[in-house]
Amino acid sequence: MGKKFKCVVRTFGIYERFDKGDEGLPRFLERTAKIPCRVDVEFGYVLHITGGKGKKLTYEIDHPPFKDSSGEIAPAFVGDVYINSNDYRFFLGDTIWLPLEDKLGAWTLTTYCSGKNLAQKMLKVVTEEEYERQDHGDI
Repeated sequence: MGKKFKCVVRTFGIYERFDKGDEGLPRFLERTAKIPCRVDVEFGYVLHITGGKGKKLTYEIDHPPFKDSSGEIAPAFVGDVYINSNDYRFFLGDTIWLPLEDKLGAWTLTTYCSGKNLAQKMLKVVTEEEYERQDHGDI
């Protein structure tokens, strides 16, 4: 990656619900590393990448063990996206769905480019009670 390539984590925590078909990013709501285990809570991070047009980002979301539709433990979520401008913002995240119990725990979000780890953040999905009584900063 050239000298001009730069990646910064702009925000992390809770966001408005994200529509993957929308060109924009979800609106940032709260900086926190502790996410309440509540249906439809959107969480993750936004990266700001400059000087990377045309490069491929690879991402991974490692999550607590829960079963997929076939009853098997779901693997980490992985994928790729191409940087389409030299001033690029990328949201990596997920949302909470039923059943809630198997979503509790550490979710580690990682983004790579050309084999280099650009960003990694562990967000912990906690019970509503724990979320309400704990400090919401870094874990």
